[in-house]
Amino acid sequence: MSHVSDAAQAMAAIARTITDDQLANKTPCTEYDVRALINHLLFWGPSLAGAGRKESVPQPAKAESDVDLAAGDWRGHLLALLDDISSSWTPPSAWDGETSMGTPQMLPAPVMGDMIVGELAVHGWDLAVATGQRLELPANLLAHLHDTMFAGVEQGREMGMYGPQIAVPADASTFDRILGLTGRDPAWA
Repeated sequence: MSHVSDAAQAMAAIARTITDDQLANKTPCTEYDVRALINHLLFWGPSLAGAGRKESVPQPAKAESDVDLAAGDWRGHLLALLDDISSSWTPPSAWDGETSMGTPQMLPAPVMGDMIVGELAVHGWDLAVATGQRLELPANLLAHLHDTMFAGVEQGREMGMYGPQIAVPADASTFDRILGLTGRDPAWA
């Protein structure tokens, strides 16, 4: 099983138990409440899946903030999208060559895949803590995230994916160090 699948499954476990009355809860990702973060995932998810298949997925005409969770089964859509992202990154060919998220900017497929692993893990944590849950990630995924995120954090910051680093104690867990690196306070509540 790939790291993308592990991260997608962990996020899916959180999504299954989010209740509609939690959609207005704030998240550690300061520009999003739970509803807006789910909108973000639903908006960009097809591009993340398309990148694994090396397919250019055009962005919808409407803006990310216009995704209407009340218009249907947001949970079912999100779970199906997480399955699609996972399956698109399962074949070894997904990790070969270059790919993009429907934009002209091409990146090496392993770099894109690792960015997606980080996106799913960190946003999974955002959703978990915002809804009183705990995100469970396997140790091998945490080790991989640690290595890839520390290697690409400056590029991620330049792309606006991460905020300024938050200091964490030297003896912090691997995931807490990753969260601090992305500009999140692991003690957020």
